[in-house]
Amino acid sequence: MQESHNSSSSEQELISVGTETSSASNTGNTVSDSVIESTPSLEQLLRDAELKAAEHHDAWLRAKADAENIRKRAQADIASAHKYAIEKVSVELLAVMDSLDAALAVENVTLENFRNGVELTHKQLTNVFEKFNIKAISPVGEKFDPHQHQAMCMVESELPANTVTQVMQRGYLLFDRVIRPAMVAVSKNKEGT
Repeated sequence: MQESHNSSSSEQELISVGTETSSASNTGNTVSDSVIESTPSLEQLLRDAELKAAEHHDAWLRAKADAENIRKRAQADIASAHKYAIEKVSVELLAVMDSLDAALAVENVTLENFRNGVELTHKQLTNVFEKFNIKAISPVGEKFDPHQHQAMCMVESELPANTVTQVMQRGYLLFDRVIRPAMVAVSKNKEGT
């Protein structure tokens, strides 16, 4: 009987241990259930990722459109700059044109009046050139420079070879760029020396 009592107390202990274990495991399930409930589902994560992807795609499209607009604006500005680059020079040249028109409108022209008008117009044009850094190339006596001069002929001269002896047409520089080379005659050694 004592054995039966011992076996029943063992059974009760096992039952109580089993109950504790099951209550502990039920408590563990509650904790894991609450952890599972607080962790978003895969569907929710997918929806969030799709929303973020849509936001990024929209931002990318806007940035792309902005870049395209900036490119188009820059092209229009460049085209406008090319088209109207000489506006300032043109405005200054209008005074020269007015002087020429006034000279042509005079009925009784004397040689002296005509010369004075031409000198005044030349002075106005020279002032416009100076204002916009257009400089004449007039290289008489200088060494021939193929970057600034265009040799039209070679002539025998007392000057050293390859020296400019005569300017047939002046050349012009815009700042430091040649816009028209000077047409010149260049010296060569005399034959027989």
